[in-house]
Amino acid sequence: MSVAGARGYAPRALAIPAVIGLAFLIVPLAALVARVQWSTFLADVTSEAALSALALSLGTGLVATVLCIIVGIPLALYIARSGPRLAAVLRAVVTVPLVLPPMVGGVALLYLFGRAGWLGGLGLSFSTPAVVLAQTFVALPFLMLAVEGAVRTSGVEYERTAAALGAGRWTILRRITLPLAAPGIVAGVVLCFARSIGEFGATALFAGNRPGVTQTMPLAIYTAFNGAGVTQGTAVALALLLLATAIVVLLLVRGWRPGAAR
Repeated sequence: MSVAGARGYAPRALAIPAVIGLAFLIVPLAALVARVQWSTFLADVTSEAALSALALSLGTGLVATVLCIIVGIPLALYIARSGPRLAAVLRAVVTVPLVLPPMVGGVALLYLFGRAGWLGGLGLSFSTPAVVLAQTFVALPFLMLAVEGAVRTSGVEYERTAAALGAGRWTILRRITLPLAAPGIVAGVVLCFARSIGEFGATALFAGNRPGVTQTMPLAIYTAFNGAGVTQGTAVALALLLLATAIVVLLLVRGWRPGAAR
């Protein structure tokens, strides 16, 4: 195959807006890196407020990811093996949090778990568990869609063959379905964790912004740039940590993507 055929036949003039779009994504990140005060970077990221926000983000993000795995993988399997109409409806419902403004999600959680909500007696609002619930709400679709796509793409031929040979449903799930969907599961888990630790809007409304209790990294950054809490130097340092996390996530997703170059 020729080089031109391998690269396609897109008009070369499209390179100009493409470069502009790429610059629009990269230059702001470069500006962020340029503002980092490297002389105080270590002190900024190891300050008490920064470590507290970092530990809370990582801890709650991990718990939220585990919750997403527990309920998201079964949901993804169910949707992938449902009929086309039911699967389309369920997929649309699951996708809602992706297009819903996070603030709206926070309001919805507040009306469900808040003091005056349907489940207000649980006392979950404005607490650390509220952070986990907010993160789970916004991150679950990332895991579910990745797993559902992987399971649906793998088909059912191997499962039917195993069933014909006498394998039970749990054996098929453990030995065939999940291994075939492993790249999608890993990608979904990584994206889910990254979305959890980067969650801001729903957490701010439903959990609040209490240092050491509900103030995650995004909230600490927001607080700093509004003139309270940690210094702006620490905010920039935390923002750089989130940027580094995003890059690692992209690398992991690329490495586990089916057909990715090794």
